[in-house]
Amino acid sequence: MENSLNTLASSGVRLQDSIALVTGANRGIGKAIVDAFLAAGAARVYAAARQAPTDTIETDPRLVHVTLDVTHSEQIALVAAQARDVQVLVNNAGIVAGQPLLGSTDPAGAEREMRVNYFGTLEMCRAFAPVLAHNGGGAIVNMLSILGRVATPRLGSYAASKAAALALTQAIRGELAPHGTLVIGVLPGFVDTDMARRVNQPKISPEAVADSIVQALRDGTPDVYPGTAAAIERALRQDPQTVERQFALGFI
Repeated sequence: MENSLNTLASSGVRLQDSIALVTGANRGIGKAIVDAFLAAGAARVYAAARQAPTDTIETDPRLVHVTLDVTHSEQIALVAAQARDVQVLVNNAGIVAGQPLLGSTDPAGAEREMRVNYFGTLEMCRAFAPVLAHNGGGAIVNMLSILGRVATPRLGSYAASKAAALALTQAIRGELAPHGTLVIGVLPGFVDTDMARRVNQPKISPEAVADSIVQALRDGTPDVYPGTAAAIERALRQDPQTVERQFALGFI
């Protein structure tokens, strides 16, 4: 099917004149992704968040605010039915409880993280995969974390939810390949957002993460490791046991 997106799963996705939907788009990485897509020439960007902004006067007519909680199946189905023109889906919505797996002061935190970071992403993929296929294939971008590859104890439950989302990303990549849908996993280190405000480690800017996503879409890159995550990924390939020990001791 010919459409303005001009997709080819092996060579990338053209953002010029494309139509995208970004979850968790009200701040941080999500807002940076929306801005980057608009700058790249997207024809329309649905900016989805649990609450639409009330204090911002938008001047870009290509931006459409959408109320969406990814833990509510009915809302997901309604948005998927309304946004039938979406060609690029970015699953960015996520939460962090900041808890270890054992001895947690918030035992329900792990469940909340899985509900948003894994099951919310899964439901969005299920709802929009047929939409993307109908529109020529397009792309799904899942915001993951390097902690999905190697966990740190103090964020154990968050790491587990991102590991699950990584497995999801790998699995649907194979499922959607026949439809020509590019599936990208983005695994940054710590990002300079409200979620990481207590982290005393080097952080990458949300804008740098967004730029890496734009480039990955253009190049057809399946896995992206922005910032310090690139060095950690290389170390994991060379000596995974040492990296795991460093994370376990809190060195990273």
